Amino acid sequence: MEESTAPDLHVDLETLKGLAHPLRIQILDALSTYGPFTASGLGERLGESSGATSYHLRQLEKHGFVNEIEGRGTGRERWWERTPGSITFSSVEMQDTAVGRVASDIVLTQWQANRDRLLREFTDRGPEELSREWQEASMVSTASAPLTIEQLRELSQAWDALLRDFVQRYRGQQVPGSRPVQVQFNAFPVVDGVEVPLEPAHDPVES
Repeated sequence: MEESTAPDLHVDLETLKGLAHPLRIQILDALSTYGPFTASGLGERLGESSGATSYHLRQLEKHGFVNEIEGRGTGRERWWERTPGSITFSSVEMQDTAVGRVASDIVLTQWQANRDRLLREFTDRGPEELSREWQEASMVSTASAPLTIEQLRELSQAWDALLRDFVQRYRGQQVPGSRPVQVQFNAFPVVDGVEVPLEPAHDPVES
């Protein structure tokens, strides 16, 4: 998840456990995508009670994922925003313990479900609900290439730098004609693919 206007939030195991609940991830994604909400507003959007969203907002605040917006709302209707900064954690490191594996699986599965839902809504409803200009400005693309580990790392780092720079310029803008836009990027080895050996096999020399 990206946010370029503040230092990254590096998530350790205890913090990840505080995020590892499907509704908390949905709340965090809603705040990232649509901006500030009250607990009742989140409840309406996510189909949950305001009591449930209020409880999970407090848990997210406890672990540094969200902040209350001071001076906005009342004691009964508090406004919340996502804490600025990228949320980063190593899913590989979290595999060292059973608790880490469970927590990272919950987080990554729900994040992917949220991303898939938004993409599906765009492909299903976009042609009827979005203007031709918005549709033509959008892109859904997949590319495949045989890469080494170093080349995949170079691609990932280049994409991250490009996205951070672009998002930093426009994060939080409220200009006429703007609307929430989600940018998705995946780059990973195809698990059932075959890796080319580092050293080619040689036939034994016949004597």
